[in-house]
Amino acid sequence: MALNCGIVGLPNVGKSTIFSAVTSAPAEAANYPFCTIDPNVGIVDVPDARLRKLAEIFKPKKTVFANTEFVDIAGLVKGASQGEGLGNKFLSHIREVGVIAHVVRCFEDPDIIHVANKIDPESDIDVINVELALADLDTVQKRLDRAQRALKVQAKDQQKLAEAAISACGKLSEALQQGKPARSVSLSDDERTAMAESQLITMKPQLYVCNVDEAGMRDGNAHIEFVRKRAASEGSEAVVICGKFEAELAGIEEEEERLAFLSELGLSESGLSSLIHAAYRLLGLRTFFTAGEDECRAWTIHSGDTAPKAAGVIHTDFEKGFIKAETYSFDDIVTYGTEAKIKEAGKYRVEGKEYVVRDGDVMFFKFNV
Repeated sequence: MALNCGIVGLPNVGKSTIFSAVTSAPAEAANYPFCTIDPNVGIVDVPDARLRKLAEIFKPKKTVFANTEFVDIAGLVKGASQGEGLGNKFLSHIREVGVIAHVVRCFEDPDIIHVANKIDPESDIDVINVELALADLDTVQKRLDRAQRALKVQAKDQQKLAEAAISACGKLSEALQQGKPARSVSLSDDERTAMAESQLITMKPQLYVCNVDEAGMRDGNAHIEFVRKRAASEGSEAVVICGKFEAELAGIEEEEERLAFLSELGLSESGLSSLIHAAYRLLGLRTFFTAGEDECRAWTIHSGDTAPKAAGVIHTDFEKGFIKAETYSFDDIVTYGTEAKIKEAGKYRVEGKEYVVRDGDVMFFKFNV
């Protein structure tokens, strides 16, 4: 299961620079709008100190991190929902991602052009959010038209679905017309099911990325504080990233050197790590591990997934023929050092089909097909 994160924002706010830094994959970056037409895609490992610790303990032949996909989507402008700046094409790219990382420029630099010729995070955020809401409003109207036609169909299940869609469309339209996102609207389970096919952009979780210069990363500024407050008011998060710093950090191969570099700046993790972890939280994702002499690996699941569901992430046969899961927590292996001592301490557990996997569980599945 890969996390799919779309990087959006106005032109020239630093999306492509951040994409290149966090993925270590070169994206076309230039000082003019619409440089990025087709989305760039990069796959990166999800940083996880727990997996590194497991590798130290088990000394496996291979260590495999979970991964995440970043999609660098071209800059949106005012009027994008009506096709300005190839807006319709870019909006379609956003519909395909799982979470939106909204990049906001939080630094001053007269040599880098801003489309509005001023640095104003509040205005920048509003432009993007309104355009996304207007795009969804058009989608909702089309869904409403289909639902009203479907009411004439005799099949009871289709009529029920249409009624739920009509109810949902009424609630969503009211919010979207005010520039509010679809995710802010309270919908019943039936209403959510009826709207699922519409893939509303503003229904997706969104976090903010403050793009800063090195001074902003070190000391902060008023722009960053505004974005953080805005994110908090929406029940979201804001992370701070300096593209230049991330590029330098990505160039350091040794993990100890990377950590020392971060420590010198008073940081516990990179902006990339902060971004990925924030996206995980917004999507309700969790990590479990498999560990042994051959391989230590991190696997991604959803919060609330049971043991058979987790087994199915490894292979569908594991889920179909699930018998039991032998498990212990990551903290247990750190405390006791070996699986044998974990068993002696009574911390080694056998769980069945109803067990809800916890973040940080180390698991071994028994199955029969």
